[in-house]
Amino acid sequence: MNKYLSNKKRRIKRIRAKIKKVAKFPKITIFRSNKNLYAQVIDDTKGITLVSVNSITEKVTKLNIESAKNLGKILAQKAGKKKIKSVVFDRGSYKYHGKVKSFAEGAREGGLKF
Repeated sequence: MNKYLSNKKRRIKRIRAKIKKVAKFPKITIFRSNKNLYAQVIDDTKGITLVSVNSITEKVTKLNIESAKNLGKILAQKAGKKKIKSVVFDRGSYKYHGKVKSFAEGAREGGLKF
């Protein structure tokens, strides 16, 4: 169990170090629970959330790869209304596959660049 936690912490540290290099853009932070998916566009310089979306408020009944892609598109639309075009994707400790990958592809299709 300790090995898993150390790998998880190392992954987070590695990803956040890359994100700090491009701090001029807002970042998309994603959190995935067993039942829901949450995502926010955050401006780190000011420390505020610009746009947020989650599977609860968007009335997603079953969270799967297709609904994660739709959530990405919804987030991109909301960010577009606030004139946010370029972001950095912070996937946290999650590997880039499954729902996380599908969410990112949906956000790209919606018009965000990262």
